[in-house]
Amino acid sequence: MLTIFTTAKPFRGHTGIIQRNALQSWKALHAGIEIILFGEDEGAAEAAREFGLRHEARVERNEWGSKRLDFMFARAQAIARHETLCYINCDIILMQDFRRAVERVRAAHGEFLMVGRRWDTDVTEALAFAHADGRATDWAAEVRDLALRRGRQCKAEWIDYFVFSRGLYGADMPPFVLRVFWDNWLVWRALDAGRPVVDASRAVIAVHQNHDYSYHPQGKAGVWSGEEAGLNGQMAGGWRHLRTIADATEVLPPEKLRRNLGRHWSAVKRYARQAGRVLRNDVWHRVWFAMLNLTRPLRRSLRESMRHSPRQ
Repeated sequence: MLTIFTTAKPFRGHTGIIQRNALQSWKALHAGIEIILFGEDEGAAEAAREFGLRHEARVERNEWGSKRLDFMFARAQAIARHETLCYINCDIILMQDFRRAVERVRAAHGEFLMVGRRWDTDVTEALAFAHADGRATDWAAEVRDLALRRGRQCKAEWIDYFVFSRGLYGADMPPFVLRVFWDNWLVWRALDAGRPVVDASRAVIAVHQNHDYSYHPQGKAGVWSGEEAGLNGQMAGGWRHLRTIADATEVLPPEKLRRNLGRHWSAVKRYARQAGRVLRNDVWHRVWFAMLNLTRPLRRSLRESMRHSPRQ
């Protein structure tokens, strides 16, 4: 079976609604799934009690007070009941296609990483998982229909769940926080360790419930380009240690696992982008500034002559 672990923001307002939706969707996957909720955020203990989750209140934090992912990954692998684990962001709704995908990949590989693209979808209200008499509703069909009709499947750079075999991520995982680059590093680390990386995007509709960034003092800009984001990039080791879903070694279509023949094209595009940056920053900028230095006397002379020339 599977151990899912996550951490949440305070359970307030719309954020509280979508987090409760996500947690309940995971619970509905299978009775044997274990869910670990990290952190002592407002409402976390109450949600864990209500839904029967394991609550790990203690989380190590960085100097800004942000929760460290390396601690959560190490702790989850140490205490999980199952050999297969999944870290997932606490705003993602999962359905039975996810469970079936995990079973298919696990049947093919003893050790692996499974990732997939998400569907950005506006979900504004609490989902009804049961009728008043306790019977289950058809909530999953409604969510799937909403995502396919009105949602948008994100590109391969957006990675919100990581299903992996215990022991894949060890003491060499940097002390990332939930900003940017950490997800790309996790994919790179699995590839570097020689493990199969499976893209389940075609088999799984993982619904990301759209939200704002009011939880960060600087909003969206702070999440994507703040000081902690920059530090994550440094700890990741730069572009050489960053990969996306497009770099997966295999893909999981509805039929059977097959090799991802397009991954090499993804690598070509990545190196081309990096070559462009090098050409721009290390070559063109130097040429441009050298030309400016060479022509500076001429440009100064022209300015002086124009300044002193008689006006018409």
